[in-house]
Parts: sequence; structure tokens; C-alpha cells
Amino acid sequence: MEVQNNIKEVPFAHYEELFKKLDPMDAMDRSGAKYSDGVFSLDFLFDDYKITWPEFSVTSSNESAFCLSDLKAKTFLMRILLEFERRMSLGTFKTFREMSWGEMYIEPFTGRCIKRAAFTFGTCVPKFCAASEALGATKINHGDAGYEFEVMPGYFIQILVWEGDDEFPPNSQILYSDNFEGSFAAEDRVVMAEMLITLLKIKMKELD
Repeated sequence: MEVQNNIKEVPFAHYEELFKKLDPMDAMDRSGAKYSDGVFSLDFLFDDYKITWPEFSVTSSNESAFCLSDLKAKTFLMRILLEFERRMSLGTFKTFREMSWGEMYIEPFTGRCIKRAAFTFGTCVPKFCAASEALGATKINHGDAGYEFEVMPGYFIQILVWEGDDEFPPNSQILYSDNFEGSFAAEDRVVMAEMLITLLKIKMKELD
């Protein structure tokens, strides 16, 4: 594959080679994904995916599913099968900073997720609510608007937003179910929140 974008395509090609060497039984046991006749079945970011092995390809019953067109999301799917270890949640939520390596990654997380969510959703709270509900999120009573999203079976992210006014800029907070800490590296937690924000933006445009 000709490399056009080093940030996205080099990691994709790297994980594609690792994926060919994957032990599918191990991946199934670790991740909880279903596997049969060279095909993994995985629910991720509100859609179902079929992932072929050893040659990677991905399909979904939803022809406009996010991971079909986004290279970073495709790479993330491969990494779930390569590295992810499913953990049970204790039912609590943590800020990004509270989790392992959170302090080291707090600056990119703040810029790529917290500020982005604040200025994307805090300036149009009704549209954020409509998009969240269209994705099947559960409303929670925090902030001016707050929703809980099941991004993978048993894994939840909460996005809380506060609307800006003449005195204060819009603000946001993002919380993760406690099992994220044992299953995802800090950078992966950043990417997961980024993808969720992107999906919400897409849904907001669809609802205009």
C-alpha cells in the first residue's frame, strides 16, 4: 500500500501485518468478540462489525458505519483484537487524569477531547442532546446536558457539557467507566473519546 499519510497509514499497515499472525482463539477469549470460520463479530461505537482474518477487511449491516470509512477507527478495531483484554466494571466512573498515565497525557486529552467537546457541544446544547439520543445514549443529570454512551459492550463514556455565556466560555467533562483503565492505554482512551466526539458531530449534521 502506498503511504500517503504517515500519521494514519503507517500504523494501519503495521497492525495489518500483526493481525495476520493473530491467534483467533486467544483474541476471542481476551476481547469477548465472537469468531467463526475466519470472521470476528464485534459491536463497537453503536454498530455491528464483521472482521475477516487473516486478511483484514471490515463490513457492517449499516453501510454508513463509522469504521468503514475512517482509517483510525479501522486500526482501532484491529488493535482491539490484537491487544484488548475485557474487564468487568465496578460501576464507578473516573476522569482521564485519575487513571494510569492520565497525568502524562492530560494535555493532549484536554486539547483533543475536553476543549473540542466544550466548543462543539456547549455552543449548541439542544443539537448535542438530539444527537446523543439518536445514538441511543442515556441522559444523566449532570451539567447543562449530560449523556452516557455504551461505546463497547460493558464500556461507557459520559460526556457532560456546560453552555457558555457572556462571562464564561463553554465547558465539558468526559468520564470513563472504571474498566477502561485496565483495558485501554492512555492514548487509546484519548482516541476513543475523539471518535465518539466525531460521531456526535456527524450525527448533529445529519439532524440539521
